[in-house]
Amino acid sequence: MPTPSFRRAKWSIAALFCFLGFQYGSWVSRLPALKTRLDLGAGEVGLLLMACGAGAAASFPLVAHLMRRLGSRWLSLASAGCLVAVLAALSAVPNYPLALLAVCTDGVAVGCLNVAMNAQGAALEKAYGRTAMSQLHATFSAGLLAAALLTSGVTTLTASVPAHFAVAGVLLLLLLTGARTGLLTHTEPGTPGEPKRNHRAALPSWPTLLMGCAMAFGTITEGAMNDWSTLYLKDVVKASASVAPLGIAVVSAMMLLARVRADRWRTRFGDGRVVRAGSALAAAGLALALLTGGLVPALLGFACVGLGAAAVTPCVYVAAAGHGSDALALVAAMGTTGLLAGPALIGFVASTTSLTLGMATVAASALIVTLTAFRIPWSGRAPAALDPSAEVPA
Repeated sequence: MPTPSFRRAKWSIAALFCFLGFQYGSWVSRLPALKTRLDLGAGEVGLLLMACGAGAAASFPLVAHLMRRLGSRWLSLASAGCLVAVLAALSAVPNYPLALLAVCTDGVAVGCLNVAMNAQGAALEKAYGRTAMSQLHATFSAGLLAAALLTSGVTTLTASVPAHFAVAGVLLLLLLTGARTGLLTHTEPGTPGEPKRNHRAALPSWPTLLMGCAMAFGTITEGAMNDWSTLYLKDVVKASASVAPLGIAVVSAMMLLARVRADRWRTRFGDGRVVRAGSALAAAGLALALLTGGLVPALLGFACVGLGAAAVTPCVYVAAAGHGSDALALVAAMGTTGLLAGPALIGFVASTTSLTLGMATVAASALIVTLTAFRIPWSGRAPAALDPSAEVPA
């Protein structure tokens, strides 16, 4: 296989990020329909999302093994194929137990793809000596935005979830086909032809734990907005079925625009300042929107979250990569767990109090990121501490 150019490799990896955002956004934007079809309460929706998070959390011992056996390229492709199958299953699940099984499987596959594609992104920066992580994460937001817009468009034509997910599945397969040829080849200790290196279990360092905390609460902020903004607009603000998905669209659009510019902000202000200012904006903007109430304040508050949270995960991934591949894997694991398990917490808070107070925990999560960011050793450089044999161009 010929060595891909930087541009070709970047677009292939970006297709994986877009794939994950589009698949995730497709099914969570239809939570109201799934809730109605399966006759679920807020607590059961929360448990559904918790099952997804549990699958992601349980996947990480498996991820380490699969990364060594398959490499990030093949693990990316295999987990992405599984996610297409899960989307098809969710369109037809006849009862709640099977829905729990489907979303748990989704969580395992998301955990695998998230670690693998971020390993690809870190390898891209190291192999070519150029930054790209923020723009890669921008394509995840683009996938979420596209999923929200597709949902809004489809629901104006038909309420059929199977029809919607069939269209989404075809688009996902096209993205996967585009990603396949330009991904980087992965080698790990223990792969045939490579000497084995001794991997001793060690407790993570304090900076790694801080980065994991920031990543977890940062992805709770992102994930909760994606999962609950539609229901908040529909049930609290009383928006129509065609307007409610625009909550995800606003968050994703602002996050996309911010991530396109985030590398310049990092260069000018430094990663620490960008993360602290952004997470503070997300916390304050959403809190004011919830206190004010109404459709316009809600959309403005959601926009603040999208703008403020945009640079958190790319910056934390870069900082984690600077502490080695083990730190990167742990932080990615905590990020996926926060993304998928955090929204379930919102569901339980909503079921015991109100959805408004549930959304207030999102603002609190953004505030925790702000406080944690003061103690993280930030770096604006491209990841340079990864094992040079960990990822090489194909």
